[in-house]
Amino acid sequence: MTTAEQDLVVGTVRDILAAHEPFSLTPERPWDPGLWADLADAGLTGVGLPEEAGGSGGELADAVAVVRTLAAGAAAVPVAEQLLVAGPALLAAALDLPAPEQPLTLATEGAVHAEPVDDGDGPGRWTLTGTATDVPWSGVARHVAVLAAAPAGIEGAVLALVDAEERPSTDARNLAGEPRGSLVLAGASAPGALLRPAQAATIRARFALARAVQLAAALEQVLAWTVQYAGERHQFGRPLARFQAVQMELAEMAGEVTAVSALVDAAVRVLDRGDDVILAAAAAKVRAGAAVEVVARLAHQVHGAIGFTQEHRLHHLTRRCWSWRDEAGSELTWSKVLGVGLLAGGPDDLWPALTRVV
Repeated sequence: MTTAEQDLVVGTVRDILAAHEPFSLTPERPWDPGLWADLADAGLTGVGLPEEAGGSGGELADAVAVVRTLAAGAAAVPVAEQLLVAGPALLAAALDLPAPEQPLTLATEGAVHAEPVDDGDGPGRWTLTGTATDVPWSGVARHVAVLAAAPAGIEGAVLALVDAEERPSTDARNLAGEPRGSLVLAGASAPGALLRPAQAATIRARFALARAVQLAAALEQVLAWTVQYAGERHQFGRPLARFQAVQMELAEMAGEVTAVSALVDAAVRVLDRGDDVILAAAAAKVRAGAAVEVVARLAHQVHGAIGFTQEHRLHHLTRRCWSWRDEAGSELTWSKVLGVGLLAGGPDDLWPALTRVV
């Protein structure tokens, strides 16, 4: 899409969001089906996925723009998982993409094993055993792209597309209330493809980058709200923003947000070029996670008690930030990946490796 077309898409997402106010998620109301339906009707649940595969077309940058806008609006829908991770992973594995109006998510955690099926259905079907844990939007998504361990003696992993409506799941949620239950896959038969280790690692990296994209957008919005509040709220006869201590806190928040946005944007460009995205995604996820502690803490400090109330909008994003920080791999997990990757070429290659990350 051109810049003008992308701006139109973002404007459309914002218009749809305006009709769906964020709300506190509960077991009775774990997502926003009305918002999903409106997004699907507008073709926004297929952005970035090729038209010939059933998507809406567009480029990676367009899908990222949709995800960022929805993250900033605390949208309770699995668009990031569908557009940035599960959808592209299925296409890369030459598997059929479900209809974009049917929610799609992925499962990369837990102990799931795959064995090839030899029952006359032809190649490409696998039997899955075990339980996938911490599944984003479990109980909500119609389809789940499951990353499973390959049969013994075979290197790599298996990516299988499971119809979640046929599988039992548990009820669990993250701090923001988003569903993160387990999916029981006892003898599930599903189409799948054998992946090389590098392909499986790329899926995990894309998941981490998707969460980093969401974190960057949420942190930017939290900063904007905090700056606005500091300018409007008066204490001792002047706006909070006129106090030097508050100015320093806002500046610290801005520095954190700027650093996160720069690394996330750089990682997206690496992915868009088709280069190995693992180290770039690791750097983006580590930096975004580290920024959450600073930005969320200072935002609530500036807002005071009002920011902790259910009626205030701030908690919708800060609780998501605290949750997303630990999902798709924590800072510790990706710091180890980053460290190993940077040292792989030996001491003489350390500086060139650092400059190649993004």
